[in-house]
Amino acid sequence: MRIEPDVKLDYSSVLLRPKRSVLGSRKDVKLTRQFTFKNKSKWEGVPLMASNMDGVGTFDMADTLAEQRIFTCLVKTYSVEELAEFFNDTSKPERTNYVAMSIGILDHDKHKFEDVYKEVGDKLKYVCIDVANGYSERFLDFITNFSKKYPGIIIIAGNVVTADQTQELILNGADIVKVGIGPGSVCTTRLKTGVGYPQLSAVMECADAAHGLGGHIIADGGCTCPGDVAKAFAGGSDFVMLGGMLAGHDQGGGEIITKQYVTQEVGITEEKSFVQFYGMSSKSANEKHFGGLKKYRSSEGRTVLVPYRGNVNDTVQDILGGVRSACTYVGANMLKRLSKCATFIQVNNQLNTVYESSTIGE
Repeated sequence: MRIEPDVKLDYSSVLLRPKRSVLGSRKDVKLTRQFTFKNKSKWEGVPLMASNMDGVGTFDMADTLAEQRIFTCLVKTYSVEELAEFFNDTSKPERTNYVAMSIGILDHDKHKFEDVYKEVGDKLKYVCIDVANGYSERFLDFITNFSKKYPGIIIIAGNVVTADQTQELILNGADIVKVGIGPGSVCTTRLKTGVGYPQLSAVMECADAAHGLGGHIIADGGCTCPGDVAKAFAGGSDFVMLGGMLAGHDQGGGEIITKQYVTQEVGITEEKSFVQFYGMSSKSANEKHFGGLKKYRSSEGRTVLVPYRGNVNDTVQDILGGVRSACTYVGANMLKRLSKCATFIQVNNQLNTVYESSTIGE
């Protein structure tokens, strides 16, 4: 047993310090990034990612976000037939550059990818190899073997939170490493296991490790607002993956649940609409996709109702507007330079919340 005495930071632990800027307007900030991966493939777009979660990583979400050159990792549960039809649709050529198929590391995952790849060929350029614990030897072996068999496929792999395992994954074939254990809004891994790592520090340390080897990282989880997204980019992340912030929209599907609330005024009721959202290690996800929760494990996710939010484009505009504004405050004329311009200050409190419960709009 040992203790690391250094304090690690979450997004809520810091604020960005403003600096003198020559930017005249938020609209002058360039949010697109250009990346070259290890196999020399190139990507250009706005480096947000929709998470491969139910209600987020859907076909409809992918198509909507791809129109803005934003990336989506699809849920693992689409069938071979559904995926083949999706990627072979020639009316949506942008899918090739902004959508990843997601798989695990079991034998049926390997065979599923093989079957889809046979059907769609080079229309499938990205795979998200996703497990909860990216520290197992089995996971590392899978990445190694997959990268040798499919050298033309860009591999997104995770999740990890430390520099050493980030380097291991990149050296063994991963192009983009997904960073985050336990920070998600519907993840209870930290409660059930005591395992995790404060997300901003994880992003900083893993970004430094990845960039030294020509790799890239995704900050996966922990963002609650556009300011957190800006902090993730400022901490060195190449992409920021969002789950809860993109849940509850039309493009995510799911039943809209309407509830009535009685206000203090007698006889007046208010209707509010919600959509169910749950972690992919939750009891709900296990019952839906895997025949129930196995006896040897516990649920590591919540099931919640998130407010119904309508079209995801409105939320994306809010997120990107916040990131643009952050760039103007610190003097970065493009997203690429945000981390170089950023200075974090540690804080005990970020927000004045006195009227938070009374807000009726923005």
